[in-house]
Amino acid sequence: MSSSIWIHAAIENVWQAITEEQSLSQWYAPGSTWDISKLAEGEMMIFTLMPNDHNQLADPLPMQLTIQQVQKHEIFSFYLEVPETVIAMSLAEQDNGTTVSINMQGYEVSLANLKALLEGEDLPHPS
Repeated sequence: MSSSIWIHAAIENVWQAITEEQSLSQWYAPGSTWDISKLAEGEMMIFTLMPNDHNQLADPLPMQLTIQQVQKHEIFSFYLEVPETVIAMSLAEQDNGTTVSINMQGYEVSLANLKALLEGEDLPHPS
């Protein structure tokens, strides 16, 4: 099962939003930070999950992620510790917009935020 959403935005803009630190920090667990030193397969990046309404954290939780795949305008995937737990974000141009799919369930809130960000709307789930 996966999560997906159609966004009225060019694939270039969607790609930027799913691969750049500042954009990721706005829609993927807003307020949590990303540190991506190099967008390339095998590189490490740090995602720091901040305490929010959707988790039980008392303190920020930094996670070291390994980038598995980077195919511009197609797929961005990474994993925490073991390659079996890959999170893959796939893009496809469709109906004058872009469909974004994540290979797991439970990303509807994040995808709704991504759609709002790219379409110039207020984030439906800002925290």
